[in-house]
Amino acid sequence: MSQPQRRPFFAWPGWNHLIFAWLLTLVVTLWFGVVFKGADWITAHRELRVRVHLTAELSIPLVPWFTLFYMSIYALFLAAPFVLRSRFEVLNLAMSQALATAIAGIFFLLIPASLAYQTPTDSELGIWRGIFNFADRLNLNYNLVPSLHVALGIICIEWFALHASSSGKAWLRAWGAMIAASTILTHQHHLVDALTGYLLAFAVVKCVRWRKH
Repeated sequence: MSQPQRRPFFAWPGWNHLIFAWLLTLVVTLWFGVVFKGADWITAHRELRVRVHLTAELSIPLVPWFTLFYMSIYALFLAAPFVLRSRFEVLNLAMSQALATAIAGIFFLLIPASLAYQTPTDSELGIWRGIFNFADRLNLNYNLVPSLHVALGIICIEWFALHASSSGKAWLRAWGAMIAASTILTHQHHLVDALTGYLLAFAVVKCVRWRKH
């Protein structure tokens, strides 16, 4: 007997699906903006700061070119409707992202923190200065634990992995690990931020999958 063909991992989904996905992405982005910017604004007007880093972390080197991995999360967002080609799947992704954002926002307020790293100089950043500064502006100042950057990236990867081969899953999760590492090696986050971002992503994806069964 012939084996059933695996559906293509990445394929054109049609304009109707793209428009649906883009509109849903806009809604999630607006929600993200309200929560992320709002929590950052509130923390900026508070005096309390919670230390979330280990002293040893301050010796972690700055690796500016890892900003490429840091920014690659946006490729995941753009790829979503080409991998998740049903409205049900796109809704699952959006629900996961929105839930992770809400939970992270609560923790941003409960754990007001500041980065312990010094602002890098232009000479340290070299040719990566422009893209690094752009990423740094998007990251704002105080939203550290958990890393929502890590959480949203891993959420995409875990939903994408449902349609990947074994080797594809390995490549996707390696990409996720590099995104997580980039938050540390570009000094945008501390170790606990990345770890809790991972945990948040897995918990939210498991919760949404359980709800749908």
